[in-house]
Amino acid sequence: MHTIKTVLLLGVLTGLFLVVGKILGGQTGMVIAFVLAMAMNFFAYWFSDKMALKMYGAREISYEEAPWLHDMVEELARNAGIPKPRVYLAPIDVPNAFATGRNPENAVVAVTSGILNILSPEELRGVLAHEIAHIKNRDILISSIAATIGGAISMIAEMAFWSNLFGGNDEEDNGIGGLIGSFLLFILAPIAAMLIQMAISRSREYAADATGAEICRCPLALAKALEKLEMAAQQLAPVAAREVNPGTAHMMIVNPLRGSAIASLFSTHPPTEERIRRLYELARKMGQV
Repeated sequence: MHTIKTVLLLGVLTGLFLVVGKILGGQTGMVIAFVLAMAMNFFAYWFSDKMALKMYGAREISYEEAPWLHDMVEELARNAGIPKPRVYLAPIDVPNAFATGRNPENAVVAVTSGILNILSPEELRGVLAHEIAHIKNRDILISSIAATIGGAISMIAEMAFWSNLFGGNDEEDNGIGGLIGSFLLFILAPIAAMLIQMAISRSREYAADATGAEICRCPLALAKALEKLEMAAQQLAPVAAREVNPGTAHMMIVNPLRGSAIASLFSTHPPTEERIRRLYELARKMGQV
């Protein structure tokens, strides 16, 4: 169901791109915006893993340093049917973890110093299974596609607005009415695209929870880990504000940055309470509760 929902949302996002492009930029504007967005996200797709790891000063952990951690990652990767990802440590106090890399053959799972301090081995296993699920489900590729289309929509809207403002074709723009219309779409189209991208991201988090539970064969371990991580995120919000780059918060298993109720509408993560509830429901179906 999560895969179907993702496909549908990507379809809606693509449809929005075509509609907005036709209304605002015409065929030429659509092509220019899409090519520019593809170029930017192509770079991000190939190099985002290196940038994210560098942001946190993460370093690769050798097998000799933590054989138990490497063995855990190798077992989970084997359960998932993918190559063993490299293992990195981010030396920050905020308890969290993330996966990055353009495909399963070039993947990385990173854990923070903070998460190693608060989770039991079984709970950490559940977290790592979630991150390996993101790799297995190719969520980085999916988010890159969504970002490309969403970025193209924003570019088309901006191009059309400035074109109308500084001397567009009056016959097509219909004077002030055309300018107002392009201004409204300049504001609303990117917001609509962003909301769809957020919905895709939240759907992928649910899917990674479910796939991760299957990989580690213990939904309760992941549920208990999420409980601890959510509590830590609330308690360490000031620390997270200093240590976490907002541009990478969507990669984390739990959003470490806390905002207002309105800001939560634009969150890339679904409510942790709902994620936990679904994991307990899955555990009941598996006869573990």
